[in-house]
Amino acid sequence: MSTENKCPQCGSENIYEDGNLWICPECTHEWSAHSAAAADTEAPADNVIKDANGNILQDGDTVVVVKDLKIKGSSSVVKVGTKVKNIRLQEGGDGHDISCKIDGFGAMNLKSEFVKKA
Repeated sequence: MSTENKCPQCGSENIYEDGNLWICPECTHEWSAHSAAAADTEAPADNVIKDANGNILQDGDTVVVVKDLKIKGSSSVVKVGTKVKNIRLQEGGDGHDISCKIDGFGAMNLKSEFVKKA
């Protein structure tokens, strides 16, 4: 067993090699030594979604709106400072890369450039 390897899923050092695979008995994750070496040399993913301040967003984050946003097809406006909880990230071709529910407005999509991580 190599002491410098850790499970990529749970970070456990209690791993063992079985043929071409590494196995973690704690979380039952299996990976190949070749894929682990490739993952170390890869560049960061290009599809990272960042907020207005450059912070990386993840599913389940809470964000705050930084600009009044007019709702298309309505006279309503989402005001600055509106807190949006439990966001979901998506790949929107039109730039709307956050799916969420806003109290008083319902489900909608937002652009990450108009929110900041809370």
